[in-house]
Amino acid sequence: MTNLAPVAVLRRVRRPVRVLAALVAASAAVVACTSGGSPSPSRPATAPSAAGAAPPALARAADALPGMPPLLDQSDVYAADRPGELSAVARQARPLVYVPHTKSNDVWVIDPRTYKVVERIRNAGVEVQHVVPSYDLRTLYAAGDRSDSLLSFDPRTGKPGRRIHVADPYNLYFTPDGRHAIVVAEALKRLDFYDPHSWRLQHSLRVPACAGVDHLDFTAGGRELLASCEFADRMIVVDVARQAYLRMIPLTRVAGGMPQDVKLSPDGRVFYVADMMANGVYEIDGAAERVIGFLPTGKGVHGLYVDRASRRLFASNRGEGSISVIDLATRRVAALWRPLQRKIKLPAEPRLIDQGAPWIRSRAERVRDESDGHI
Repeated sequence: MTNLAPVAVLRRVRRPVRVLAALVAASAAVVACTSGGSPSPSRPATAPSAAGAAPPALARAADALPGMPPLLDQSDVYAADRPGELSAVARQARPLVYVPHTKSNDVWVIDPRTYKVVERIRNAGVEVQHVVPSYDLRTLYAAGDRSDSLLSFDPRTGKPGRRIHVADPYNLYFTPDGRHAIVVAEALKRLDFYDPHSWRLQHSLRVPACAGVDHLDFTAGGRELLASCEFADRMIVVDVARQAYLRMIPLTRVAGGMPQDVKLSPDGRVFYVADMMANGVYEIDGAAERVIGFLPTGKGVHGLYVDRASRRLFASNRGEGSISVIDLATRRVAALWRPLQRKIKLPAEPRLIDQGAPWIRSRAERVRDESDGHI
């Protein structure tokens, strides 16, 4: 659960599952690269395979989810994020940072060139958790968890549009074929599949053993997704086309682990899973079957973001205010970035903060209910 969850959007994404990238990490990356030299956008070295001599996951194009657009580079699921690859639609958007503020119920808009708040989208929802771009990048959605709503707004103008009723939208994703929007209904222990145009509910997948269903990512072929269970210390795997539960992967590094963000490696071989209590990142094989490693990073690691050269993974350690830089070729922590001197302070909302804190506690208790159940 986040009190301030910045999200970067508006990239050209041929695999639209990659659209959630935190601006705190992205902004830090920009500043650090400016001072230390930017990596070449050339193709990254292939990471060591945990499966031995198995072929790269991306080479199996025939296994891809039907309707999923082809990759720009068959060795990199993030190739469309490279500099200069912005689509015509994304180039029309204003270059701004959208910060959902769960206490003020607003979305704050920051100019990354000046580090100043330039706008405030008021009443975006109650307990706004994330700002998510649509599959076609033409619309942004502010997910109001407690208001059971998505507020749409136009990234070209920043103007809010219609408010859409959906149940418990802690998080929002779109399937790689663009056919479904997945609302992560955390407190309800569900993954709800909607028509992304009419927003009619198509199917609710109950996941009672996944207390605190939280973040997810898709396999390279888009056929399966791996979702974190924040209050159950495990991951679940779901068949995307059938919208059906497949299996569970326990996380055993520490008792009472809290898995958060999930990110697939560029070559599709490894899922990285941030665990706030384990203070590090689990490695799960690209087929989402088993844990294959663990990387200590920092206290309270939460968000994971791949750089635009597909060479590094940034892990935000929010418990200590640092960013671990993971080399994706060697699968090792290469550097630790400490806080930048420049900070952006948002005005306090004491009344809303006082009202929000009791609900946060009750919500945590609520999503833990039935955590020992079985799917």
